[in-house]
Amino acid sequence: MQQTNWGPPTGGIVAAGVFGLAMGCAAVMLVTDVPGRVLAGVAAVGLLAFAGLSWRARPKLAITDAGLAVRGWFGTHVIGRHDVAKIRITEFRRIGRKVRLLEIDTVADDRLLVFTRWDLGTDPLDVLDALTAAGYAGR
Repeated sequence: MQQTNWGPPTGGIVAAGVFGLAMGCAAVMLVTDVPGRVLAGVAAVGLLAFAGLSWRARPKLAITDAGLAVRGWFGTHVIGRHDVAKIRITEFRRIGRKVRLLEIDTVADDRLLVFTRWDLGTDPLDVLDALTAAGYAGR
């Protein structure tokens, strides 16, 4: 049976949260200069917000009976099978390594949804294979 939902990896989210807590503790207890405290505090708040919102957006993409459920930080958007215009993989080199993106182009609201490896928790090629097997090949 193939996987039907994808989201950011749990370990990565937990690591970001733990590192955010450590930065917060360092900002309060260890840093003696004011600019260093401010920078460490901003970094801590940013990491904790990123971890919390990433946890909230799980699963980021799921195959449901109603269609493709795309979950964001503030809600879930369902894309029907007939609303998918095109699903493709975009590949490019960035900082010496190959980066793949899964792109879903929709018809109804003319949106382009882009998912990275972080968003999906796996290789976008595997997700494309699962979406194609489920009948979401697009038009």
